[in-house]
Amino acid sequence: MQPGNALGPMLGRGAHLVRARLEARLSQYEVTPAQTHVLLYLCRCGGQALQGQVTEFLKVKPSTANGILDRMMDKGLITRTVSGSDARQRLITLTGKGREQQALFEKGFQESEAVLVRGFTPQETELFRNLLERIIRNLEEDRTQC
Repeated sequence: MQPGNALGPMLGRGAHLVRARLEARLSQYEVTPAQTHVLLYLCRCGGQALQGQVTEFLKVKPSTANGILDRMMDKGLITRTVSGSDARQRLITLTGKGREQQALFEKGFQESEAVLVRGFTPQETELFRNLLERIIRNLEEDRTQC
């Protein structure tokens, strides 16, 4: 195998390009990809989730999630309140503005995905998705063994 064909660097380059194109599409809304992921997650959760759940979904440190959520609050996309069931937990809730923006972000994600698989058949897209899932699973398993 030639060095330029090694899977690790190819995956890294692909991930970099995907992020760059998505950021370019989303920049018109003045949000980061991480913020859009939070909005989409909250929509799937009915508009609310505990901050710990959001942090787990993002797979980041609590301090990183806190910074993302702080900036989202400043933009009026979410509110953060004390959970009624446990005062130690914070409830993250989409605002009306957050819901409106989510529909726009969804369109941006769909456009990015269409570019990503342009020229692929539906079967190739599904195979590619399955192979990437297997790669991710292999790497996650390896991470737990180190």
